[in-house]
Amino acid sequence: MVPVAVGGGAGLRVAHPFTGDLVGEVVIHGGAFRCPGDGEGLADRPGDIADTPGNADGSCPQNVRHSGMDPTVRLLRLMARLQQRPEWSGPELADELEVTVRTLRRDITRLRELGYAVDALPGRGGGYRLRAGSVLPPLVLTDDEAVVLAVGLRAAALTGLSGASDSAIAAVAKLEGLLPGRLRERVEALGDSVVSLSGPDRGGADPDVLATLALACRRREFVALGYTDAQGAATRRDIAPLRVVHAERRWYLVALDVRRNAWRTFRVDRITAAEPLGGRADLTDAPDPAAAVAEAVTTAVYRWEATVRLELPYEAAVRQVPPTVGQLRPESSSTTLLRIGADHLDWLARYLVGLTCDLEILAPVELVAAVRQLGERLAASGPRVATSPSGSAPDPADEG
Repeated sequence: MVPVAVGGGAGLRVAHPFTGDLVGEVVIHGGAFRCPGDGEGLADRPGDIADTPGNADGSCPQNVRHSGMDPTVRLLRLMARLQQRPEWSGPELADELEVTVRTLRRDITRLRELGYAVDALPGRGGGYRLRAGSVLPPLVLTDDEAVVLAVGLRAAALTGLSGASDSAIAAVAKLEGLLPGRLRERVEALGDSVVSLSGPDRGGADPDVLATLALACRRREFVALGYTDAQGAATRRDIAPLRVVHAERRWYLVALDVRRNAWRTFRVDRITAAEPLGGRADLTDAPDPAAAVAEAVTTAVYRWEATVRLELPYEAAVRQVPPTVGQLRPESSSTTLLRIGADHLDWLARYLVGLTCDLEILAPVELVAAVRQLGERLAASGPRVATSPSGSAPDPADEG
């Protein structure tokens, strides 16, 4: 905050440096200073008394407390201090915040009314301690802490850990939406310098693109995509993003293709660039994101689509058929309908034969023939048993 006007020796007004709003005032009354601020806690203890004699040069004495700070700013500063140490004495915390003990007490009361668990400590002068409560307090981070947290969240989003990726990318969107430019550069630089030996491919999604898309979904902001389609052609898509969905090892974006005025599902690993365009999209009549991705990855992109009745209750069927393989719908208490797609009937036949339940193929008829042919091949080949040089089967006991 900076002084913006001095009224002919009669007072000093303090304004917010960006908005210009008046947030405090020091008024001179007959050679003494009065610091109204927010009207609280100005004469609570020695040295804070209003009408304290002023300095000869007309400046405010250093021992006069200015409580003209915005109350919200005071509460955030108070939360930051309470998180820095296990406990504070009352006078020490008041000095740190440059407020009176009375103002501190009132701010502590406000935090408690908001649901934050701030304990009062016994002893000379009293004290305060922030403990775990029913409400998660606003987390105040240093620059280094924010950078490390952002990098860690990006890594968690890309691991594919069950139940963790969606929460991680949502947190990335919130955090990176608030990071100053200088910290975003540090996050990107650190991410580019780290190599992961995580094993199998996790979908190849660019973490910068993923973070940009998640933030755009949160803001309902239009985005221009550089996208490589299934045939390898590079295209530009102007989209209104709805949701980023994690399915098995891949990330997908469900969005409205603005030019085609149609909902589309994009593989994030095929997105080469994502540029926010601003504006706010009206996403009325939006589809269910998870259902849209399930439709796209199980049936929509394949040559053949099959409908199969499984002799299993729905709860048992979901344990056998992953949502990225087929779409399940309960038909009765003992049967479930499966929709599944593939480019080759042989693959569908082998998958269905591997299920541990009775089933009935409802469509297409070509799949019925493919399953019969597979059964005939298996029956004709029969089981093969390795034999010893003498012509008899080996004794398992000899392998110990």
